[in-house]
Amino acid sequence: QVQLVESGGELVQAGGSLRLSCVASGRTFSSYAMGWFRRAPGKEREFVTAITSSGGSTYSADFVQGRFTIPRDNAKNTVYLQMSSLEAEDTAVYYCAAGPWATGLGSDYHCWGQGTQVTVSS
Repeated sequence: QVQLVESGGELVQAGGSLRLSCVASGRTFSSYAMGWFRRAPGKEREFVTAITSSGGSTYSADFVQGRFTIPRDNAKNTVYLQMSSLEAEDTAVYYCAAGPWATGLGSDYHCWGQGTQVTVSS
């Protein structure tokens, strides 16, 4: 098991960019697939993007449309969510999660961070 701590959320203007970080404790980070999810006010949690343990493959929700990327640095036990062309609809609490597979299902991840708030002003 790993413990995850997200950071980097803030207020940003529409059209802007933001990078979230998720730092994992423990020495097994490189064995985990990592995902980013988000929960907007009044909505269900939704999948954003995921990356395999090796970093060789990534998967994203349709709404990402190339605006977000999920690089990881296994030497730093860190996964990032690089976001650009932000829209008001991207306002949400963003969570990182660790699991055995890079999927879009929250139930496939067994370690979650506490979340970081991203607010996009229009």
